[in-house]
Amino acid sequence: MLRSLGPAVRGLLLACLAGFALGVWQPAAMEVFALWPIGSGFQPWQMLTYSFLHGGLWHLAVNMIGLVSFGRELEAWWGPRAFLRFWIASVLSAALVQLSVTTATGSTQATVGASGGLFGLLLGFAMMFPKRRIMLLIPPIPMPAWLFVLLFGALELYLGVSGTAPGIAHFAHLGGMLGGFWMLQRWRVNAPRD
Repeated sequence: MLRSLGPAVRGLLLACLAGFALGVWQPAAMEVFALWPIGSGFQPWQMLTYSFLHGGLWHLAVNMIGLVSFGRELEAWWGPRAFLRFWIASVLSAALVQLSVTTATGSTQATVGASGGLFGLLLGFAMMFPKRRIMLLIPPIPMPAWLFVLLFGALELYLGVSGTAPGIAHFAHLGGMLGGFWMLQRWRVNAPRD
C-alpha cells in the first residue's frame, strides 16, 4: 500500500507513525515536541513537531486515514513539493490559532496531532474537487465535498465556541482550514504542479 502513495503523503505517514512510536516509548518526547502554550514550555520548533505526535492509537488512525484519503489525490494533482508547502502552511496556521486560543484562555495544556494539516487538506480537497462525493461514516450519507467541509467547519466552530467537546483543539482544526485557504488564494486556486 505504501508504494501506491506519493512521496509526500508516504513521508508524512511514516513521520507520524515514528512520532507516535517515539511518544509511546519515550513519553518525555511529548514535553519537548508537543505544542505547549506560550509561557508553559513553548518552543518555536513545536509549531511543526506537534503534528507528528498523537494522543492515542485512535487519534493517529483517524488522522492517517484522512491523510491518505484526501492527500493522495491532492499530491497527485499538485505534485509533492506544492503538497508539502500546503500541508506545512495548514499545520503552522493551526499552531498559530491554537497558541492564540491558549493564550486568550490561559490554558496550559499541550496540543498534539496532525488534525490541523488534515483540516487544511479537507478544505483543499473541497475547493479543488467541490462536486466529488464524500461518504460520512456515521450516518452513512453521501454528499458533495464542498457541503461536507462546510458542515464540518461549522461543527468545529460550534464545538469550539460552546466547549461541548473539551480536550479537542477545535480552533486548531479551523486554523488548519485557514492556512489551506490562504495557500489556495496565494496560488489563486490553481496550485503550481511540480
